[in-house]
Amino acid sequence: MNSRLSLPELFPDFHPEWILAEDADLIVVDKPAGLSTHAPEADRIDDVVTRLRAFLRGRGDAEAYLGIHQRLDRDTSGVLLFTRRREANAAVARQFEGRTVQKTYVAAVSGFGDRAPRGTLRHRLVPAPGGAMRAIAEAGAGGRGMKRAGGQEKAAGGALAITRYRLLERRGDRALLELRPETGRTHQLRVQLAAIGLPIAGDPLYGGAEAPRLLLHAAELRLEHPATGAAAAFRSQVPAAFEAWLAAAPVDPYAGGVAAVERAMREAAERRYGVARAGDTTAFRLVHGAGDGLPFVSVDLYGEHLVVSLFGAGEGEPGAPPRDVVLDAAHRLGARGVYLKVRPKHASVIVDARREEFSPRHAVRGESAPEELTVLEHGLPFKVRLGDGLSTGIFLDQRENRRRVRELARGARVLNLFAYTGAFTVAAVAGGARESVTVDVSRGAVAWARENLAAIGADAAAHVVVEADVFPWLKTAAQSGQRFDLIVLDPPSFATTKKSRFSAASDFGALAALAFRLLAPGGRLLACTNHRGIVRAKFRRHLHEAAREAGCDVVQMKDLPDPVDFPSEPGMEPHLKSVLASVGAPSVKAAPSAKGAPAAKGALPAKAAPSARGAPAAKGAPSVKAAPARGARRGTAAPARAPRRGSR
Repeated sequence: MNSRLSLPELFPDFHPEWILAEDADLIVVDKPAGLSTHAPEADRIDDVVTRLRAFLRGRGDAEAYLGIHQRLDRDTSGVLLFTRRREANAAVARQFEGRTVQKTYVAAVSGFGDRAPRGTLRHRLVPAPGGAMRAIAEAGAGGRGMKRAGGQEKAAGGALAITRYRLLERRGDRALLELRPETGRTHQLRVQLAAIGLPIAGDPLYGGAEAPRLLLHAAELRLEHPATGAAAAFRSQVPAAFEAWLAAAPVDPYAGGVAAVERAMREAAERRYGVARAGDTTAFRLVHGAGDGLPFVSVDLYGEHLVVSLFGAGEGEPGAPPRDVVLDAAHRLGARGVYLKVRPKHASVIVDARREEFSPRHAVRGESAPEELTVLEHGLPFKVRLGDGLSTGIFLDQRENRRRVRELARGARVLNLFAYTGAFTVAAVAGGARESVTVDVSRGAVAWARENLAAIGADAAAHVVVEADVFPWLKTAAQSGQRFDLIVLDPPSFATTKKSRFSAASDFGALAALAFRLLAPGGRLLACTNHRGIVRAKFRRHLHEAAREAGCDVVQMKDLPDPVDFPSEPGMEPHLKSVLASVGAPSVKAAPSAKGAPAAKGALPAKAAPSARGAPAAKGAPSVKAAPARGARRGTAAPARAPRRGSR
């Protein structure tokens, strides 16, 4: 059964309550944080201009004209003005260009100390690495009591930036400032405040203190109306996040009950608009823990159903999200049914992930889904089972990596290791891979992978699925001289079979060295880990060392971002680390086995070498059942703020 995308009310073109004012000449909106004003990419649909135009067309305005005179950074919220008629452009443009429009912002900063309560900042702004700007204070600028950027450094060139500030409120070391820019430069307020030692909270680009979002808000805009010349003022209320940060008090997101949790879920859903409305994807993450303001909770959308996961402490224990509150809030989003997954602190050692206490087989709110249904990801079909253990059959955090594999696979020979249900292989075949080998130790996962490949018409002779333990399989494949153009290496954080144990923290390097040995010259390795104990820098180091051990010359190593529906907790690295490594010609002849790899006693015998298609014969592979269940070891990572375990 195919599963269509439901809950349309979560993803409207534009929320009417965002419109602050509207007449024949102007429309003024209250832009949420996280929305770009106008995305430069033609295929983007999630910026304010595109969404507002769609909303206006839906109201019957075929042209839906919007004149752009003002922009706000993506993560800045507040008042944003557009013209509705071309005839209004000249009067509005004249005011913006002549700097007669009065803009008022509110920013949250820390470390204000005994600085003057008001003053003027004057800097010259010049580009800096990484898309940032650098502010150089002009001689005598900075305002009474303000520190000057760069010591005695004088401005030379650059764009002049002038901002007036006023202290609104201070509590301890934290403060709210009112800002009135007299110029409009890129990142002006952010870089000027950072230059005087007051970076805006939630601004990692300029060293701001940790906060749930960039705490910069366009609170008011004043100008003359283009038709009448009368003074017009448009205001937006400062979001509650500013007061909460200023108070520096712990906030319990669940204290407000079902209504508050539902509101947080709807706000999280809003940030997935681009994924939901693209039209080719019906499964993605709706809520990702503390990254969306709901620690220890994730909510995944599968067409018309939701899957809620609760992480960490048991029901009723300190820090545990209230189960019924979360489930009721999720159900109020409009899902046909809601499933539950309970993932305790030590979920990686669950013996039976299908027990009712961890994964009820049927929906706990509303209607149950069919035992098996098909969802779409970038147009590709995948079978999922919502009530079958802790995992559903697809790891949603790998969506964009699968898209990358699809783009890289044309004409390639592809190897997918720890393949689970073969989703990466499906993407590779759809991208035009000439051959592929899919390896996993679980008999059930292997059967599932074959079903997924059959669903897209993959040639079983060219695209082989093998039931085998990956370590011995890799050694045998290296001994027989197998080579692949693209290898996907996405192991669980922890795994146990009858003959071996694997921990990403200690064994990933040896595993990666074995994989590098199978890369053809010019080949690529996509390596991933969601082990929270492995930071990105350490992960890259593991891969560099593995490549050297395998005799591979790495010509490029590129970090890949997580999808937008898996936001990191403020101040934390993404849970998933993904690196695409490209190699040149081998520098030395690689030995058949990796230093430090698990003992080879579980390896395939020589007579079970890979077939001509590149796969060891399935019947010769070790018949090993994984323990714990696949869903327990791969599907159990908590969203941000949960204990650091390692799997998803």
